[in-house]
Amino acid sequence: MIRAILSGVVTRFERTWNYDAAYLREVLEVSPTAFLRFMLVGSLGHGRRAPAPAIAAAGIVGSLGEDCGPCTQIGVDMAAKAGVPPDILRAILAGDEAAMGREARLGYDFAKAVLDRDLVRADELRDDILRLWGKGAVVDLGLALTTARMYPTLKYALGHGLACSRVTVGGEPAPFRKPRLMAA
Repeated sequence: MIRAILSGVVTRFERTWNYDAAYLREVLEVSPTAFLRFMLVGSLGHGRRAPAPAIAAAGIVGSLGEDCGPCTQIGVDMAAKAGVPPDILRAILAGDEAAMGREARLGYDFAKAVLDRDLVRADELRDDILRLWGKGAVVDLGLALTTARMYPTLKYALGHGLACSRVTVGGEPAPFRKPRLMAA
């Protein structure tokens, strides 16, 4: 019974976002408990204490660090639904820091610094975020970055990863540039 209910949740998710969630179905098939835990953790990345453009930028940097296909697209689509303007989403995808606007650029730069393990730069940016939006915003940006990376990581681990694909914003192709991150 629980599997059927959760399968319906996955089906609605796929229809809403035009997304193939076969890897989530695989997790559900193996363990409804693991599925619920994974989805619960994933929901933590949808904070509201930082501006939507900053959260979108942190999430997109995270997903582009792991993926350049459907997981990035769904992040873009969710950001658009949250009200992030298409021109800002295109700028984030292209890595055009000058066109991102202040809020998105702060989320973008912070996410890159964290992934690069550039502790000095991350500290500076964290101080800016704290001053502008408070501690909750730092938590929200950190969770957006973290959860954006977990979906493509699980997807690839289960053998469902895809090659890079076109990402669109507002129905138009949006060129993207994977952020240059320090090698691990």
